[in-house]
Amino acid sequence: MKKIGLIGCGNIAETYLRSQEYFNNINIIACADINKDTSDECAKKNHIKSLTVNELLNDDSIEIVLNLTIPQAHYDVSKKSLESGKHVYSEKPMAINLTDAKKLLDSANKNKLYFGNAPDTFLGGRSQLSRTFIDNDDLGKILTGNFIFAFPGVETFHPNPESWFKIGGGPVIDMGPYFFTTLVNLLGPAKNVNAKGVKFSEKRRIKTGPKKDQFFSVDIPTSVMLNIEFINGSIIQGFLSFDVQNHSRNHMELYGSKGSIIIPDPNMFGGPVFISGDLGSSWEKHSVEKMYLGKTNIVNHSGRSNEQPKQSNYRGIGLSEMIDSMEKNKLHRCNGELALHVLDIIETTIKSVESKTECEISSTCQQPAPFTENEIKFLLK
Repeated sequence: MKKIGLIGCGNIAETYLRSQEYFNNINIIACADINKDTSDECAKKNHIKSLTVNELLNDDSIEIVLNLTIPQAHYDVSKKSLESGKHVYSEKPMAINLTDAKKLLDSANKNKLYFGNAPDTFLGGRSQLSRTFIDNDDLGKILTGNFIFAFPGVETFHPNPESWFKIGGGPVIDMGPYFFTTLVNLLGPAKNVNAKGVKFSEKRRIKTGPKKDQFFSVDIPTSVMLNIEFINGSIIQGFLSFDVQNHSRNHMELYGSKGSIIIPDPNMFGGPVFISGDLGSSWEKHSVEKMYLGKTNIVNHSGRSNEQPKQSNYRGIGLSEMIDSMEKNKLHRCNGELALHVLDIIETTIKSVESKTECEISSTCQQPAPFTENEIKFLLK
């Protein structure tokens, strides 16, 4: 079993460490963090080694680096990991700009190393069942659709929210990957973006933790409206915001020539899928509770609008599937090419906001192959 070293012991680390309970090939043996006390605490809690970042990168027994640092550090940590001869699986985004992301992919390819990247939520029951309906032509050609992520902002619950409001942060780069990756999985690669962004305030107030009531600067748009055209001809409208107190819209709806589909929260793995045919027909509910990566396994409601208190969270399946692909010498689904294209959609959206024009997406990728229940079963404990 391949040995994994985790770098970045923040909130998401707990989720990946828990993934060892679900998947039979994830084996995290060490952790590191820029803050040694944080690394020591994580190591003690999870019965693994606490190392410095350099010690972890120089440990020949560690074959894969799980990069869970903040987005602004993703490039540097992944670059050093690849240069150390280690495969990488990184939290999203791959990097905070396309130039750095291309360097990472080139380095991985040159050194024949695997590079994997979150989000892996599109591998869940929700997205895979939706993909089945679309691939089977139950809805006809997908013509258009819409999606939304909107809540009041990270400062409502995070004690150190500043990085979300600087270059490399914001709703597009924070939550966009979930929606964009799901759409590429369902529709294939994107072609262009036309977007508009707004920054409603220059300062925000931290609402929790030791810095409560302190103000910090906002450097990026906090609400973005966009239209994405896909190579297959679909045009999808989106809204990503840190400025909305409440809403009751569906996370994602797609409209085809034969019918429509409601797709649950792309930030999670489960939730029922609804489809409807002709005008006036009822919505048919299709549960994913019997699918391996659709079954409810957590109760954790953040208070965000339109979020279900019971959810399925199987983060780590992308890492597990990458490890399996390494052993079988095949392309993994959460691959660098897909992550690069999703980052290109993000960067093109930001470029469109800044230029106030429609902007072409320069990259492309393969549409990920459907993830079968038999393949998933093979990876489960």
